[in-house]
Amino acid sequence: MSTSQSKTGASDWSPDQYLLFRNARNRAIHDLIAFLGPEYSPDRITDLGCGPGNSTEILASRFPHATITGIDSSPAMLTQARTTSLPNTTFAQADLHTYDPGQGVDLLFSNAVFHWLRRRDRIPTLTRLLLTQQLGRGTLAFQVPDNHDEPSHRAMRETAASPPGANEPDLDPIETPLEYYNALKPHCRAVETWTTRYVHVMEDHGAIVEWAKGTGLQPFVNLLPAAEEAGGVDVREAFLEAYRQRLEKEYPRAEDGRVLLTYPRRFVVAFR
Repeated sequence: MSTSQSKTGASDWSPDQYLLFRNARNRAIHDLIAFLGPEYSPDRITDLGCGPGNSTEILASRFPHATITGIDSSPAMLTQARTTSLPNTTFAQADLHTYDPGQGVDLLFSNAVFHWLRRRDRIPTLTRLLLTQQLGRGTLAFQVPDNHDEPSHRAMRETAASPPGANEPDLDPIETPLEYYNALKPHCRAVETWTTRYVHVMEDHGAIVEWAKGTGLQPFVNLLPAAEEAGGVDVREAFLEAYRQRLEKEYPRAEDGRVLLTYPRRFVVAFR
């Protein structure tokens, strides 16, 4: 779920906020695991960026006999993950930039984490992790949101470009399928990649704000001073309200008053 905190400006992540939309966020996890097929049976799994443990729980349910290690950089997320009390599972704090899972891992799995790395670090980190697996075996399976140009994320940058934002974090769009293929294929026998555009039904525009507060908005909000640092002025809430107003212009309401949030995700599976 999260990488080095300094890369996003966040002090830590909120498991409760993230899990407000657990079922919707879990859809991509189920889809990525399903692609591996019913006969796929890894003995050792590393869940890279495990967040609050929702992805680890699904992995443990699908592969009950596997030994699983979940890693994340967020202490708060790991505290939540450890409450899952999963058998054959351990959780540890680590930074993807330097983490070494060691040889013998059959499946390196990652749900929505590599997009937090800067573009210059992303493919080198993926390649390094892939090469830790024993030659001739192992799978790297990950998905990342591909929403840099979606209205929800364009509105974040536009809100950050003027007060009360006036700054924005260093976040890069993800690579194309061809870039992932060209980078990973020399090191493995096959690479599969696809994009799924999920459509989430949200109660209103405020619900999109709550969704984004658990992930994409946090680096923006954490660059702003807290109320006690701004003379009692709640700059963060002002930013969120300005963002909500922009969303109202971007997303029309359905006839029942709800709002449809399109959320594309890029999937990549590399087989050693």
